Amino acid sequence: MKKISLSICACLFLATATFAQKPNALSSKEKKDGWVLLFDGKSTTGWHTYQKDKATAAWSVKDGALVFDPTVDKAEKGDLVTDAEYENYDLTLEWKISDGGNSGVIFGIHEDPKYGATYQTGIEMQVLDNINAGDRFIPNHLAGSLYDLIGGPDVSKPKPVGEWNQARILYNQGEITLWLNGVQTAHVKKGSEEWNQLIAKSKFHDWEGFAKYPKGKIALQDHGNVVSFRNIKIKQL
Repeated sequence: MKKISLSICACLFLATATFAQKPNALSSKEKKDGWVLLFDGKSTTGWHTYQKDKATAAWSVKDGALVFDPTVDKAEKGDLVTDAEYENYDLTLEWKISDGGNSGVIFGIHEDPKYGATYQTGIEMQVLDNINAGDRFIPNHLAGSLYDLIGGPDVSKPKPVGEWNQARILYNQGEITLWLNGVQTAHVKKGSEEWNQLIAKSKFHDWEGFAKYPKGKIALQDHGNVVSFRNIKIKQL
């Protein structure tokens, strides 16, 4: 009887652990702490393609993930953007990239017809295959970098192609901190001397709208490669 009881307990423990790790779900503690799912694991509800009224065919849900398909017609492509704007938050998600792939998570986006792309106003956390992607030779373009501003091989430790990576963006009162797989990859405060120096040395030095909006939308980037995202959660601060 004792052996049977132990077996039952073990099975219950494994079942509980499996449930707790289920993608695209919030634990009771997360709910209590104020976390909200941005992706339900089943649909593109809450998202649309940039400058369009809905999510176009390039983005679909497969096996509980938002997946970009670069083979669709050009008119169906574009970055996937949240319907809502956010200011001061903790954002966590998982991503996996294809061989040689490039993408990103872009935040602080001001969606306006005068800006043709999300990256003209939004700040990017890079998603990259560090082994075969073209940007692998630029330190602040590596996975987890604050794109074209802060990054390097010492902190960019993505998992192999096809495996899920855990990303976190803490954006609070203009202060930006990024983590990839538990390793802090960037930290800076907008408007600080360090920030101004970084901008001056970057491609954004003369971009009128870049990083100017404290409140904005969040995007998953279409960079022409297959990429998947899941477990997208946000806690407003």
